Amino acid sequence: MINETALLRLKRAALAVLIGSVLTVGAALVLEHGYGYAPCKLCLTERLPYYAAIPLALGGLLLPERLARLALGLAAAGLLYGAGLGVYHAGAEWGFWPGPSDCGGGTGANPREVGAFLDALQSVKVVDCSTAALRVLGISLAGWNAVIAFVLAAIAGTSAVKG
Repeated sequence: MINETALLRLKRAALAVLIGSVLTVGAALVLEHGYGYAPCKLCLTERLPYYAAIPLALGGLLLPERLARLALGLAAAGLLYGAGLGVYHAGAEWGFWPGPSDCGGGTGANPREVGAFLDALQSVKVVDCSTAALRVLGISLAGWNAVIAFVLAAIAGTSAVKG
């Protein structure tokens, strides 16, 4: 028996997770490509849960109730992991703990020959995971990522459990 109210809440949650994930990744890409903020290794890793949440949220919109709950539950788990990554990254930026030792450039440069590679080395800025590229209202982008991922995980998880 399908509870129409529960199904509607499930679809609304899936839509919220879809829109939130698309906007978050879109904002990161605009900052990267439109304003020249080069992402570090952790920044790029923090996007992965959103990339997974987008098709899962679409599944939450299009699949039958039981599968939609499963898709949103998986999205919640991934986004919760992403929130943890954001907390780790923000903590490294504030100096609460060390960041990864292998964190460096996320410029996306892909030189195809040695000459182009050497030219790129002259202009490539290595991005350190322990330095915040931008703070909004005193919170770094990694911190905002943790907040957004946690909120989206809560929406998806609550909906997956309660409908």
